[in-house]
Amino acid sequence: MTAEELLQEAAGYEEKLITTRRYLHTHPGTGFDIEDTVAYVKQELIAMGYEPKPCGKAGLIALAGKKENGKTFLLRADMDALPMSEEADVEFASANGKMHACGHDMHTTMLLGAAKLLKDYEDEINGTVKLMFQPAEEIFEGSHDMIEAGLLKNPDVDAALMIHVMASMPMQAGTVIVSDGGVSAPAADYFTIKIQGKGCHGSMPNNGVDPVNVAAHIITALQELHARELALTDEAVLTIGSIHGGAAANVIPDTVELGGTIRTYDEEIRSFMKTRMTEISQSIATAFRATAEVSFGSGCPTLNNNPDLSACAAKYLKELLPPGKIFTAAQLNALSGDKKPPKSAGSEDFAYVSQEVPSVMLALAAGSPNDGYCYPQHHPKAKFDEAALASGSAVYAYTAMRWLEEHE
Repeated sequence: MTAEELLQEAAGYEEKLITTRRYLHTHPGTGFDIEDTVAYVKQELIAMGYEPKPCGKAGLIALAGKKENGKTFLLRADMDALPMSEEADVEFASANGKMHACGHDMHTTMLLGAAKLLKDYEDEINGTVKLMFQPAEEIFEGSHDMIEAGLLKNPDVDAALMIHVMASMPMQAGTVIVSDGGVSAPAADYFTIKIQGKGCHGSMPNNGVDPVNVAAHIITALQELHARELALTDEAVLTIGSIHGGAAANVIPDTVELGGTIRTYDEEIRSFMKTRMTEISQSIATAFRATAEVSFGSGCPTLNNNPDLSACAAKYLKELLPPGKIFTAAQLNALSGDKKPPKSAGSEDFAYVSQEVPSVMLALAAGSPNDGYCYPQHHPKAKFDEAALASGSAVYAYTAMRWLEEHE
């Protein structure tokens, strides 16, 4: 197999890839509730000759390669959608109140395309390629759930790769950006602060404890964390996105609940932020005769790209793709004139895999504003260019095969 042959074969699957993607797009599910998608993926894998196995609450894994000895390379695609109604101007829009606004239907389709390529060239795989079809990425729970269920064992995974499509990106569809070594996506933590006061009539505040007032002081104080407790070089964002409390203008409620998120690029800063926001919230509440309970829900760590694997991926994809369709993040940054190292502000629960084995994240351009793809991920009008599907399938398969070839 040559790179050119693999790319041509992937291009020959384009019609099937588009059909697959549109089926997945019109049958979206969220979190672990993705029965239609799982059933479709399982059916497709079996038809190719795989023996897919469940992993965790709603994940699937399958193995390609006939050599029992050798290393194992993991390819990951997420399968879940977002709980939002679609407004995109496409003939195959979802109508069930959920939407693949982040492009996970593209990811799943591309990994199925890669599965077909890997099956066709299975005799040439120098080891094992493990296919990971993952639920619940949007709530940062699916990857961890699959790891807990044994994803990285039997056979043990030696390296891993993920692809994320990028909408509204001013590049030709199918252009790949390889993350450089180091952190490329921040840790994420969702939190709730429940403030317990004492309700009373609004005309007699002295008879109660006002949790709305306490909430206002906590919100203001938490923003001082970044301003006064982090160094100039530290990077963090703390956002309060929801406030719930009260039902009448002349009544002081019993409770107020705040909801928000923290994003950090450093695990020590992550821990510090969580500790200090708990101390600040509880201390302010105590000062005003209230109490505050701080709890943290789903989240994920930082996504770490292994420098050696990043370099390998860039080398392999230069073999596979024509000039101008493969960049490292640093190269792209230099072309834009930005001297700061490129990082994504969006978190990614593949980070759990990256904490366990050498990993790399690739970005795949899937829609330029010049071609009418004007809306970003997570927008109800987001669209993705299906011209990227064949390239993405080849990128998955070729990177895995070449890495196994060089690491026998």
